[in-house]
Amino acid sequence: MLHRLRRHPVPISAFFTHSLVLTYAYPATTLQQLLPPGLTVDTYGDYGFIAIAMVQTKRLHPAFLPAALGVDFFLTGYRVFTRFASRPSLRGLRILRSDTDRLLMAVGGNLLTHYGYVHCHAAMEADGGQLRVTVSSPGAAADLDVVADLSSRPAPLPAGSPFANLEDARRFAGPLPYTFDYEPETNSIVMIKATRTGWEPQPIAVTVRKATFLEHPPFSAVTPILANAFHVENVPYRWARGVVERLREAA
Repeated sequence: MLHRLRRHPVPISAFFTHSLVLTYAYPATTLQQLLPPGLTVDTYGDYGFIAIAMVQTKRLHPAFLPAALGVDFFLTGYRVFTRFASRPSLRGLRILRSDTDRLLMAVGGNLLTHYGYVHCHAAMEADGGQLRVTVSSPGAAADLDVVADLSSRPAPLPAGSPFANLEDARRFAGPLPYTFDYEPETNSIVMIKATRTGWEPQPIAVTVRKATFLEHPPFSAVTPILANAFHVENVPYRWARGVVERLREAA
């Protein structure tokens, strides 16, 4: 019955001090192989997208408890932009991996979700007009070294971005209304709805010195394209309890 516990059973509230999201474009066929039954790649032309979200989080806690009991931590999430195949109007994210600098979050997150938490060493440091993120992960599987120019807001799209304009790019800036999990024990999709206030991400210029997660298959088979980079700060955030919807087709 452990799978029932991993359905994100508790509503969660938190506060994002900084959220920096990089979105990379890949052929949609490359990303589709990473998705479970019931989900399809959310496309723009022939491209699908994977986001690297780097978030400094404060006071994460069950929504029914005081914020003072919350936990502060850093989180990196690797997510594919997806749609629910049987209801394509529902857009969301499929999480491939999460890294956090708090061991408690890694243990608790893997107990209550399918988000694939790994304990890492990380730092997010704002210095003048720059925000630098560094992550050191076990086996260097998901190391990061990213510098964002906070003084550049709003910045133009990265060179070579497949998006025609910033409005289109903002649709793939994350987060989306839902996070989708797959539960193989019941052949079901678990949907976790998110709500936030004051979410006004600003396009930003970034220098990506290291992103080793993208050096492994299937990503290493093609050259990644940095499609957009957005930053937002000081945002209250909340996740609802997971809702389970069984798939009609066999797994």
